[in-house]
Amino acid sequence: MNNVIFSQKLYDTAQTIVDGCMGDADPACQTACPMHTDVKQYVRLAGEGDLQGALNVIRNKLFLPQTLGRICAHPCEQACRRNTEFGQPISVAGIKRFVAEQMDKQDQWPLDIAKATNKHIAIVGAGPAGAQAAIELRRQGHEVTIYEKLDVYGGMMRVGIPEYRLPRDVIDFEYSYLAMLGITTKFGVEIGKDITFEALRNEHDAVVLAHGAHVGSIIPLPGHDNDGVFSAVEYLKEISETQQFPRAGKRVAVIGGGDVAMDCARSSWRIGAEAVYQCSLESMENLPASQIEIDESLEEGVEFNAGWGPVAIEHKDGKVTGLVIKKVVSIFDEQGNFGPQYSDESKTIEVDTVIFATGQIVADITDGALEQTRGGRYVVDKQTLATNLEDVFVAGDACGGNIVIEAMALGRKAAMSIERFLTNETLTEGRDFTQEYAYESRLDVPLPEGTKDVRRLHGELRDADERKKDFKQVDFGFTAEQVQQEAERCLQCSCKLCMSECIMMNDFSDCPKTMFSEFIKNKEMDPQLAYSCNACDQCTIVCPKDFPMKDIFLGARADFVNANGGESPMKGHKAIKMHQLLGFSKFFTMARKAR
Repeated sequence: MNNVIFSQKLYDTAQTIVDGCMGDADPACQTACPMHTDVKQYVRLAGEGDLQGALNVIRNKLFLPQTLGRICAHPCEQACRRNTEFGQPISVAGIKRFVAEQMDKQDQWPLDIAKATNKHIAIVGAGPAGAQAAIELRRQGHEVTIYEKLDVYGGMMRVGIPEYRLPRDVIDFEYSYLAMLGITTKFGVEIGKDITFEALRNEHDAVVLAHGAHVGSIIPLPGHDNDGVFSAVEYLKEISETQQFPRAGKRVAVIGGGDVAMDCARSSWRIGAEAVYQCSLESMENLPASQIEIDESLEEGVEFNAGWGPVAIEHKDGKVTGLVIKKVVSIFDEQGNFGPQYSDESKTIEVDTVIFATGQIVADITDGALEQTRGGRYVVDKQTLATNLEDVFVAGDACGGNIVIEAMALGRKAAMSIERFLTNETLTEGRDFTQEYAYESRLDVPLPEGTKDVRRLHGELRDADERKKDFKQVDFGFTAEQVQQEAERCLQCSCKLCMSECIMMNDFSDCPKTMFSEFIKNKEMDPQLAYSCNACDQCTIVCPKDFPMKDIFLGARADFVNANGGESPMKGHKAIKMHQLLGFSKFFTMARKAR
């Protein structure tokens, strides 16, 4: 029936459901991932043994599955419901690594490229941000050239993450995708030195700066200018390239509490240190490093001094002899500003080497053409990554990304902006910026009935005393059986509880939001939908928000009848009406006389 005029109350109720229904809401693991990888889907497929299907889901978003399976800071796991409820998240990264190791083949990589545009894009930096931007732009048909000052792919990911965590052959294998797509990479070329920034702009239609934070920082403590003091960047880069650092001594102190500090501490054993210490303003419970890095550092014998801040470096004859640290009372003042306060309690650690893992700085390669802020990060529009130069965009560490998966998302975002710039579109119109980065999930449902706390599985590790002597891979990863067991822990978070309870609604849509969005848009409803409801209210009872679906269906019936001259629009209902009429007929009823 197309002549039905539904009441405004029905539309208002439907709109309330559309606005609040979580039936289409992505789970927290997916929204927490800046690249929005469909974690739930590939974990389920991996658990079912469909490894190829799982890989297809992963590679739909990520060109570095093996790399991320080893070193991703996995915000998906932090957001996992099993983590927020039990502190035992699904080992998402481990499952991803297993799937990629088993199934990823170069001859299956997608090489589809759009028609050539004759536009030329320059990418500065071959780290994950630059590589992701290059891939996105090349797929659009543009000619893309990456300029990398190192002689290898990977950027800081390669020279900052030790080989025992990320084997170099894994990087080379996954980065080979760039050449297969037709992306040109010029190694050993430093912008600002070998090619000026202005020349780069003149030779290309657009530029992405994704050269990372390759400059180390050293806190100017008393004694910081003596032999034996190094930045984490310098330390890890040389170790990455040579597996040694001859200028280091045998007793090493690492200042910092993040993953970089853990990498420095653990690498120190592997180049011959006899004692390794850590200190940080943050307490043990508040260290920014990932828990697995902390645990493995402890297993390898790193002596932690969390909650102790460095105040001076002792020295003799121009060489480091010790690090003075004090007990931290607070890190921030009452206004939330950084301002460490110490107690009178102090101690001196006898060391000959001090490594500052307290942050990195982005070098300016634009000769002052772009404004920089804290840490050398370029000033950009946070939504579009555009700069004050219309043809220049920034991605990754150069504008604030902190982890690999964030850098990739920023590379993708920069590519989206460049695509609009090249086609003379506005950078913002019609663009859903929420979907371009991590965001908080709308999904808020109760745990499935009977959910139990099941411990998270871990891959097999080499013995700590053995592994700390070399740079061979520490974690052997999962077995097929472990992947199945771990995937079974996934709660497959979703709403659609009403759809599970009401078989009828599944015949018409995938969830109430879709169903009632179409109703509002088209101003019509299938009469069978309205009349299929048996008014049991079970959909509302199980709905986390108690949405009154029944009210819409019953209200629609009344509108259908009004529009049909008092008759039901359903043909089969004529027999029902006759039955009702006859049920009140004097021929078929009896009346008892009152006594």
